[in-house]
Amino acid sequence: MSQTHVKVFEDKQFYNKLITIMLPIALQSLMLSAVAAADAIMLGRIEQDSMAAVSLATQVQFIQNMIISAYTGAAAILGAQYFGKKDLRTINDIFCMSLRLVVGVSVLFFVLCVFFPEYLMMIFASDPALISIGADYLRIAGWSYLITGFSQCYLTIMKVTDHPSTTALISSCAVLLNILLNGVLIFGLFGIPAMGARGAALATLIARIIELIWAVAISYKKGYMHPDFSRLFARNPLLAKDFRKCYLPLIGGGLFWGVGFTSYTAIMGHLGSDAAAANSMAAVVRDLICCVCNGIASAGGIMVGNELGAGQLEKGKIYGIRLAKLSFLIGFGSTLVVLAVTPAVVHFMQLTDQAREYLIYMMVIMAVYMIGRCVNTVIINGVFAAGGDTLFDMYSLAVSMWCVALPLAFLGAFVLDWPVAMVYACTCLDEVGKIPWVLHHFRRYKWVKDLTRSEE
Repeated sequence: MSQTHVKVFEDKQFYNKLITIMLPIALQSLMLSAVAAADAIMLGRIEQDSMAAVSLATQVQFIQNMIISAYTGAAAILGAQYFGKKDLRTINDIFCMSLRLVVGVSVLFFVLCVFFPEYLMMIFASDPALISIGADYLRIAGWSYLITGFSQCYLTIMKVTDHPSTTALISSCAVLLNILLNGVLIFGLFGIPAMGARGAALATLIARIIELIWAVAISYKKGYMHPDFSRLFARNPLLAKDFRKCYLPLIGGGLFWGVGFTSYTAIMGHLGSDAAAANSMAAVVRDLICCVCNGIASAGGIMVGNELGAGQLEKGKIYGIRLAKLSFLIGFGSTLVVLAVTPAVVHFMQLTDQAREYLIYMMVIMAVYMIGRCVNTVIINGVFAAGGDTLFDMYSLAVSMWCVALPLAFLGAFVLDWPVAMVYACTCLDEVGKIPWVLHHFRRYKWVKDLTRSEE
């Protein structure tokens, strides 16, 4: 497909629509990240070990979310294209398919967390204190892992059927409730005994229950979609094939990225509680700042998908090019934000002098990392995914993360005895290093594709 010259800021209609969809999604992402931030800040005010242990324990949910995100991601890809085509019956079948798939994953992680939490914690830490605190957290939080997938299916369908503000409202209120309950249960306010890390887990469970009830209830309002349960087990072989073509690479890429990222955390955790605490705080800052690029990736993916599904391939291509250029501006802006907030972050938390020194180095390294993270998130998770080009993410991660960054980090930590800052830098290599590869694949325009089928 030929090159197309596109100016970044020439289409006001594009930006009006992008901002309308992006703001609630970015707010939703921000609020979800705020839970981790609240856990880190509140537990960090009690003791460093509680903060580090909960950060390590939540890596289990991180892996679960990677798998569930593959199913909901496939639903979003196909749902956006079929919504562009105005085929609501097929969107319902996609909804039912995603609900069926999340059951097995949710039950598996529930069983592992509630009945075998110590074994899970041993993957991420060697310090007995961290293992004990993290296991107590997982025994309670595991119940929330049983229901999270179902609420995400409902919220995904709302998002692609023109209700992103509703998803943001539900998620944001659930997060605010989570944070409020965090304060009450962690510190023991209003006469309730202080529960520490267990309080953070219980707060998460209560908030997730409310989120699911609210999402199900609102799906029955006029103008919203709820699953037609009479078709919950209906067979649609062609749609199932298309769904698999989307979610299998997403699962592969999600597991490569999720297990790889979790391995980074485990490596840092085995370097001691100071390194684990600094890495936990750096991760919170990273996730908060990434909310904008996450929102633009999701919103841009919906917009590109709508146009491709409606048969407007050239318009979808122009939207993708504009998003790619915009991703670099977001990346450089994020770099400046990380550097600007570093002094406040370093001095606010109750850290040891050694952990504070580690955190300064990590924040500077992360400032450079943000460029690659923003570019790759918008292009891979937004533009490529909109056209069903989900395989690239999997093999790019296989090379950049698993063949380069992870081996270097492992060797640096356990064989070559590198300083903590150098090991952390290795964990950031994958995003920055693959930018040229991502841009090369982008210009091949394999993502410019209509994935929909006729109703027959």
